[in-house]
Amino acid sequence: MSIGEMLAATVPMARTLNLEFLETGPERAVVALPDQGAFHNHVGGPHAGAMFTLGESASGAIVLAAFGDQLARAVPLAVRAEIAYKKLAMGPVTATATLGRPAAEVVAALDAGERPEFPVAIEIRRADGAVTGEMTVVWTLRPNG
Repeated sequence: MSIGEMLAATVPMARTLNLEFLETGPERAVVALPDQGAFHNHVGGPHAGAMFTLGESASGAIVLAAFGDQLARAVPLAVRAEIAYKKLAMGPVTATATLGRPAAEVVAALDAGERPEFPVAIEIRRADGAVTGEMTVVWTLRPNG
């Protein structure tokens, strides 16, 4: 099962928005939100909440790709998030997530008995390539037990 399939199966909101997991690797994750009238705002573009979920889902995909081998001993949790809506988003939008701290450094902190935190940066773009939103989600790996 791919990371995108796993997220769609375990996160109902990802299914609700019909998110498309285009790329899910430890260096980069790309997730698309199709243009759907049911999730539009008052000006006909994707609703801010839908774009937030898109960005958070892209961040979750990269976290699973980068730290999936740690799931037996720690659970990834979003700690906080910030989003800036830069330009009007219309039509389909795509979120690209990148890790803001080397995965090896995060795992080393976990090995040292810490509960590491790390940022994931997300850019949301419309089809013409314009950045419509920028988001940061800070994640942690909470040790089990």
